[in-house]
Amino acid sequence: MSLERARELGCDTMQIFSHSPRGWKVKERDRGECDVFRRLRGAYDISPVFIHSSYLINPASRDGHLRKKSMEMITAELHMADAMGADYVILHTGSASGEDPSAARKNVISCLAGISAEGNWKSGILLENTAGEKGDIASRVEEIGEILEAVPEGLISGVCIDTCHAFSAGYDMRTGPAASFMAKELERYIGLDRVKLLHVNDSRASLGSGIDRHEHIGRGKIGLDGLRNILNESALADVPLILETPKKEKDDDKRNLDIVRKLVGW
Repeated sequence: MSLERARELGCDTMQIFSHSPRGWKVKERDRGECDVFRRLRGAYDISPVFIHSSYLINPASRDGHLRKKSMEMITAELHMADAMGADYVILHTGSASGEDPSAARKNVISCLAGISAEGNWKSGILLENTAGEKGDIASRVEEIGEILEAVPEGLISGVCIDTCHAFSAGYDMRTGPAASFMAKELERYIGLDRVKLLHVNDSRASLGSGIDRHEHIGRGKIGLDGLRNILNESALADVPLILETPKKEKDDDKRNLDIVRKLVGW
C-alpha cells in the first residue's frame, strides 16, 4: 500500500518503516509480500527506496545490553531492506544518555564496526543528523564525519540531512550565504557524494533551540525562503527529497509536496 500511496502522490522516491518503529519485535516478512513490493516498485519506477530504522535503537548508549539490542535491530533492518529490495536504512546515532559525547560516538563506531564484521548487505546505512537535544551526539556535521571516518568501508553509504534538525542545531538557511555555508560544511566533513537524502521539514522551534518539532512547509521558523535556499543549492540539486511533515488532514501530504515542487521549480 505504501507504493500505491507514493504513486497516487506522484512520488518517484519513498520512505517507509519496515515494522513498528516503537517496538523491538520484528516480524519476518513473507517472501511473497517482498516479491510483490519489488515488482510494484519496478512497475511504478520508484527509486531509491529508504527504510527508516526503529526509534528505540541507541548504539551510543553506555548500557551494554541496549547497545547489543541496537546492533541486533540494525542488522534486522538491513536484512529486511535486502529482502524488500530497499536501497538504504536511515539510522539515528542515538543519545549519550549522560555520558561524554565523544565517548558515546566511540560506542557508535564500535557497534557499527561490529555489524560490519558480521556480513555484507546490498543496502547501506545512512546516518541522520540530529536536532541538538540534550544527549545528542551527531547534531554537527563534523560529528557525523567523525563516525563516518572511523567505521570500516562498505556498511555506511552516507548521510541523510534533515532540514528541521539542522536548523534546530544551529545551521541557518534563511539567507543564501547561510545555506551555502551548510553545503560547504557537508563538502568539508562528509563529501557531497555521500549526501544521499534530504529530509525536508520546516521547524516549529527557533534556530539553535535544540528542539525537534517538524512543521508544515512554509509555516515554521525556517520558512519558504529558507527551504528554497537549501533546496536550490547547486551542490545538493540531485539529492532525493523526502518530507516528514505533520499529517492531520487528508490533503496535508499533497499540499506540502506541491509547495516543495514549486520551490525547486518542478
